[in-house]
Amino acid sequence: MSRWGRKNVKKAPEVIRTVTEGLKSLYRKKLLPLEQYYGFHDFHSPSLEDADFDNKPMLLVVGQYSTGKTTFIKYLLEQDIPGSRVGPEPTTDCFTAIMHGEVESVIPGNALIVDPNKPFRKLNPFGNTFLNRFQCSQMPNQVLESISIIDTPGILSGAKQRVSRGYDFPAVLRWFAERVDRIILLFDAHKLEISDEFSEAIGALKGNEDKLRVVLNKADMVGTQQLMRVYGALMWSLGKVFGTPEVLRVYIGSFWSEPLMVTDNRKLFELEEEDLFTDIQNLPRNAALRKLNDLVKRARLVRVHAHIISYLKQEMPSVFRKDNKKKNLIYELPVIFSKIQLQHNISAGDFPDCKKMQEQLMVHDFTKFKTLKPNLMAALDELLSSDIAKLMPLLRQEELEAGDQPGVQGGAFLGTRAGPFTEGGLFAEENGEGCEEEEDWVVNKDKPKYDEIFYNLAPSEGKLSGTKAKDWMESSRLPNSVLGRIWKLSDVDRDGMLDDEEFALASHLIEVKLEGHGLPPELPTRLIPPSKRRQKGSDA
Repeated sequence: MSRWGRKNVKKAPEVIRTVTEGLKSLYRKKLLPLEQYYGFHDFHSPSLEDADFDNKPMLLVVGQYSTGKTTFIKYLLEQDIPGSRVGPEPTTDCFTAIMHGEVESVIPGNALIVDPNKPFRKLNPFGNTFLNRFQCSQMPNQVLESISIIDTPGILSGAKQRVSRGYDFPAVLRWFAERVDRIILLFDAHKLEISDEFSEAIGALKGNEDKLRVVLNKADMVGTQQLMRVYGALMWSLGKVFGTPEVLRVYIGSFWSEPLMVTDNRKLFELEEEDLFTDIQNLPRNAALRKLNDLVKRARLVRVHAHIISYLKQEMPSVFRKDNKKKNLIYELPVIFSKIQLQHNISAGDFPDCKKMQEQLMVHDFTKFKTLKPNLMAALDELLSSDIAKLMPLLRQEELEAGDQPGVQGGAFLGTRAGPFTEGGLFAEENGEGCEEEEDWVVNKDKPKYDEIFYNLAPSEGKLSGTKAKDWMESSRLPNSVLGRIWKLSDVDRDGMLDDEEFALASHLIEVKLEGHGLPPELPTRLIPPSKRRQKGSDA
């Protein structure tokens, strides 16, 4: 009786509160057993861990050396990266995960892959040569509170690409591409040739075209007519490498905080930068949808893999001529793919690369392969047909809640919607904390020079409108994201106009930026105009 009683006890249904929890549960219960049974990890990607589901959205930056990858990341963060160096030669020689941390630190690869809270534990099979070229730079930065960024070694060209890296570079890229939320593929307007290694690297990104964004960087170094030719040549080259009739979206601009060399296309660069930044800012809102999409993509590949392995097992003889049969089956793999496709009504797009699969099968013992297990396949079909669909209402609820969130904030994103440097933008309303200390204003020594410019711009009632100030500030040729941050710092009283002191402060900050220095996140005491200090003191 007690045994029958135990059989009739029903387990309480698992309560799923978030899409991420649901995906983790489905993977562990229905997909992982199938992957392990058919040796999926030996042919494709390693198993997923909780950290793969829980980690922040990741941005992968790829490109040839000296296309501005590290500078692009510094431009986003508005901060130097610990352990990085920038130069015209191949300076970034390792994969660098740039993540948020309370203090600046650099964690080496071997220590990084044993941390269960980081999504990098499955990089261990790439070996010591790779791990010595892998590190994590942690730093306190507002942008990194929402996303993590992966900087990659510059892809080599010419004679350099004949030197071996000592690890499988395309395979590492493929590993990251499967797990990140967005891939930024950088090109230099003066360096459009696609080397053999670059072609292999782009091939490693195939299957993740939905995550790919192509950026034509350093576009301010050419005039309008030449830029049109460069853009056309890039589109032609990409069409050959990707082998698809669809045209990839290419963002054109100059992604660094230095003045534009040629300002003819400034408006174009502003619009392209705004589109790209909006796409990046939305990554946290779309993170759950991306994880769901990637799990479905993985499940479809697992299903195809199970059918391939079971077919090869069934075709193998029980005793004699196993080696000959194995060679014939590998040779006939394209035909086998077609048979499975017709027999099980599976789309051709779900199948892996045939040539790569043939190479992998050479080292496997077909006699150890497993035949189809109906209960495992039924669980997979249930996952694809109904379990994922049950998560969709929860996904829509999370998307509605995330719609109220601002997305990625800080760094270069602060200047994208500040003052007159955005179409119809609203002025920020927050006020920095006032300082009662009376310090010498560092702008005083150059104020007569700035006053002369200010009054030549014909202020109205002692103040310059945003439009007039914008026209003058743009003459510095600095990018609008930088000028937007300068405006936000200078318009201390947040009235959308600049008085003589605020204009002098803006001019001073422009000169500071042109000299190659960074901008403070908030105005220090010595930069607050004297009248504004008194005003803040009285307000307090």
